[in-house]
Amino acid sequence: MSPIAAREPLFLSVLRQAPGLRSVRFVEAGFTVLGLFLFSQALIGPLFAPSGSEETSIILRLMWLPVYAVTLVLMLARPGAILRTLSGNLLVLMLIGLMAVSVTWSVAPDVTIRRSFALAMSSCFGLWMASRWSWREMILLIASTFVLLALASAMMALAVPSMGVDHEVHAGAWKGVFWEKNTLGAVMAWGAVSGYAASRVDPKHWLFWMGCAVMCVALVLLSTSKTALLSCLLGTGIAVGIALCRRGFGFASLMMFLGLTGGITIAMILLVAPVEALQALGRDATLTGRTDIWGVLIEEIRAVPWTGYGYRAFWVADNGPVFWVRQATNWDVPTAHNGWIEIALAIGIPGVVLTAVVYLQAFLRGVGRIFRGPETYWALAFVAMLFLVSISESNLVQQNSLGWVLFVATSAKLAERRDGSASR
Repeated sequence: MSPIAAREPLFLSVLRQAPGLRSVRFVEAGFTVLGLFLFSQALIGPLFAPSGSEETSIILRLMWLPVYAVTLVLMLARPGAILRTLSGNLLVLMLIGLMAVSVTWSVAPDVTIRRSFALAMSSCFGLWMASRWSWREMILLIASTFVLLALASAMMALAVPSMGVDHEVHAGAWKGVFWEKNTLGAVMAWGAVSGYAASRVDPKHWLFWMGCAVMCVALVLLSTSKTALLSCLLGTGIAVGIALCRRGFGFASLMMFLGLTGGITIAMILLVAPVEALQALGRDATLTGRTDIWGVLIEEIRAVPWTGYGYRAFWVADNGPVFWVRQATNWDVPTAHNGWIEIALAIGIPGVVLTAVVYLQAFLRGVGRIFRGPETYWALAFVAMLFLVSISESNLVQQNSLGWVLFVATSAKLAERRDGSASR
């Protein structure tokens, strides 16, 4: 026995080795898919909170309590696996803890308490997923959820176009079972990548999964979301790149060269001719007014750079700094439209650094798997896509968010020391 093991308390040693309590795998799998469906805010969001915020609906706020309760029960049923997962994800736990601690300086403490609790429970769901399922099982469950979301969105747009298709600002754009078109596009872009990955972990049904991926890509196009399209292209490119890299050293070298060359070229274009580049993509130089918002928000961050204004509190304190932001921009700005600025508003620059480390750690772990494991087709592509979308959307570290839940599950799975491919 090692000295460390000898010093470990007996109860902790027992918990680490404790087998999971007997449970029905089918029920757990069903709960996983149901939970992911709910975290996507699909259907229930537009029905119970047409304004686009779950805070306006008491039904949506109470709906999460049973999900949280079942998650805790399932975690307690497998204490050994959960402890191992928690011990490998200390930075994620620190980030969640910092969000909770921000209640002490929040401009809206009641909101921060409620939303940081929801963030912690959402994270628990992701951690439970990572501890419960093997890579193969988790990817197939994720892909199955996206198939359901894709089918539901297509049916909604075709059968109930008054809800499934935008008839106002972006007339004709599909939004499916979501609040707006950008959400449909982003979710379906992830769905396409999950289809690619599922075809790798389940080669017997590769044709089915690739068909599902094609359906998701079609919905990305029908959403007309340019950010989602870029995200989908990035995910597809990464999947193709991984496949080519695994064909041998020559292909790997070629992909690295093309990746570096492409990245440098894009960076130079954006530096030399950003306006023309954005216009070529069909976007104005202000990214639909986002840069105007960012300029004002950066000034607010400079006022409290070390703490921010509390987790998810900045936009709800109408008499706080947000008042001046809305005065300066001449419209009722709902979010920062940038994940990193949103983090800075919540927990300051230190929080941005910690979040960046968490994401970079997950990305590098994904890069480390380029030459092994079919799970890389999902993990590396998803983390990269999430970062891309974070530039123009407030999608980082959100409570009850599909993106955050999937990131926590993927990051926790990447942190496992063992392969994690075996069924548990």
